[in-house]
Amino acid sequence: MAQAVRCHRDRVAIIHGQRRLTFGEAWERGVRLANALLGLGLEPGDRVASLEDNCIEAADLIQACAIANLVRVPLYARNAQEAHQHMIANTGCRAVVVSSHYAHEIAAIRGSLPDVEHVIVRDDSYEGWLASHSIVEPIIDINPDDFVVIRHTGGTTGQPKAVAYSHRSWLAACRDWFYIFPQVLAGDRCLHVGPISHGSGYQYLPIWLAGGCNVLMDHFDVARALDLIERERIAFCQVAATMLRAILDFPGSADRDYSSLKCVLVGTAPIHETTALAARALLGNVLYQGYGQTEVLPIAFMGPDQWFADVPGSEPLRACGTVMPFSLVDIWDENNKPVPAGEIGEIVAKSDGQMTAFWNNPEATAERIVDGWIKTGDIGRIDRNGYVYLVDRATDMIISGGYNIWPLDLERVIASHPEIVEVAVFGVPHPKWGETPLAVCVVRHGHRVTEAELIRQVAGELGSYMKPSKVIFQTEPLLRSAVGKVNRKKLRDPYWQGSDRRVAGS
Repeated sequence: MAQAVRCHRDRVAIIHGQRRLTFGEAWERGVRLANALLGLGLEPGDRVASLEDNCIEAADLIQACAIANLVRVPLYARNAQEAHQHMIANTGCRAVVVSSHYAHEIAAIRGSLPDVEHVIVRDDSYEGWLASHSIVEPIIDINPDDFVVIRHTGGTTGQPKAVAYSHRSWLAACRDWFYIFPQVLAGDRCLHVGPISHGSGYQYLPIWLAGGCNVLMDHFDVARALDLIERERIAFCQVAATMLRAILDFPGSADRDYSSLKCVLVGTAPIHETTALAARALLGNVLYQGYGQTEVLPIAFMGPDQWFADVPGSEPLRACGTVMPFSLVDIWDENNKPVPAGEIGEIVAKSDGQMTAFWNNPEATAERIVDGWIKTGDIGRIDRNGYVYLVDRATDMIISGGYNIWPLDLERVIASHPEIVEVAVFGVPHPKWGETPLAVCVVRHGHRVTEAELIRQVAGELGSYMKPSKVIFQTEPLLRSAVGKVNRKKLRDPYWQGSDRRVAGS
């Protein structure tokens, strides 16, 4: 990162709203924040949690932690406080950096975080506080295998699990994302409509290293995004399928100028083929699709020449990518043995950017890593041309609008209602979000609980994006397997009639 500053000091590196920073200015802010954090007594390797939207200050923290060899632990702004508490405590964070409009979230759980010594609120005093610290870069010994960021992902039980990246693995993961993309040239602009603290952050570093400019949006808004694409001559962008669908449906989107675009990456959830074809007609031959997980990535990617090709023996429009040249990808059966080419099983992978272990969770690590391979929990196949197809999920995870939702989390909340006897939650197709949770609740005769009441309860405890879109009440018991477990697969099958796979795209 420092090398990029030396080569591109006066180029614009970061844009957010009306604010623009050159590489030199952005790096100086990072140095000041690094010195500020070290001045608080933090030491290399200590974890620093952050709760924020995209902003200049979020970029400050990326630079600062790299400089000071501190470990970023991004929190999900849309999560409930319970999840924030778990992520901070599980990783032993000594400090939390929080935007002022989220400060109340941290204040509410502060008493349950004994390891947290410092809470830095980015209020009106932040700029003055930052400016008061030295611009002399600290001399920190950094080993490539030191940790630099810990990203949380869902587990098979829904409990967030921490995936730690080293400097080496983070560079490798970010680099390999861009393997099939057009070359990033100095001055190219990348629009971040998603948080750089999470998925979009995989593009932040490659753009920086090449002398490009990261353009930040604090939340997705179709009109603003289209304005930025035209005004800033955006070359790179990552969107969820639901965002792409919103652009297609936006009045006047067909009249916009998309000629600057080089690469629009569609990720985080499956995309419907009609959406992909319509987006290609609107944006041009610039669509790329990627598949991977926080635990291992990239697994499969493809550009427009692969995605929209006519390939004998393959169905590119239904694929999620082709096997990446620098990743190993295979399909295993239930005994962790490779299946013959073309057959269906669990997708497993190895890459330079994969996790080495779940932080502080050896049991989950042993479940997910077998002989160095990461078990994705996704069911799929690989055809003779290397196209990877996602067919189902080994777990019951729901992907709604690009967000992972775990049925057990919702079931726990709903089951706490006194009128609910038992409940099962599973994903059903949704025209906007791809999938959405549906809850089947067993109640007693004469119940008074309402659908709206349960939806509010889930939204209040887990966050709005996790609430079910529909609640069904019944008095007969839930379907169960031979060993007495609720059979979600049989419950959800009627809602997927007519579909040959159990995932849906927007």
